[in-house]
Amino acid sequence: MTRLTAASLTLHAFTDELAHHFHDINAEWINAMFRLEDTDREVLQHPRRSIIDKGGVILFVEAEGLGIVGTCALQKSTGSGYELTKMGVLERARGLKVGEFLLAAMIERAVALQASPLYLLSNAKCAAAIHLYEKAGFVHDAEIKATYGARYQRCDVAMRYQS
Repeated sequence: MTRLTAASLTLHAFTDELAHHFHDINAEWINAMFRLEDTDREVLQHPRRSIIDKGGVILFVEAEGLGIVGTCALQKSTGSGYELTKMGVLERARGLKVGEFLLAAMIERAVALQASPLYLLSNAKCAAAIHLYEKAGFVHDAEIKATYGARYQRCDVAMRYQS
């Protein structure tokens, strides 16, 4: 397989025409590792209402020759807080640094929004993603887990971004 470079990756902001990719990419990885929970269904089926209209952001990554292969959201939570959520890369595009490219763009957006805290909820089974988050400046945080972790049954990892 030919390796793509960052120059081959393009960011796209949310549009209603791209919304189905947000659903499909996330449903693929969630169903492969866990099961869709009610909160997943609500966000994936109604991304404009659940994220965009509430002051959040959804980005997509297009890989040259492959189309839209990744997506991620910043979901407004409380006050100035944002959850980095629903970050997924299609299995056929893994290993192409799409996740790193997307995560860097989302952190840049969160900083511009003055997100505080910027946090994420995950599961220890997502070891590669957790390693990526750690490299980007996220640290494990018991307070985030206690405050926001009950949102997902599968959540056993909570992290906060340290700029």
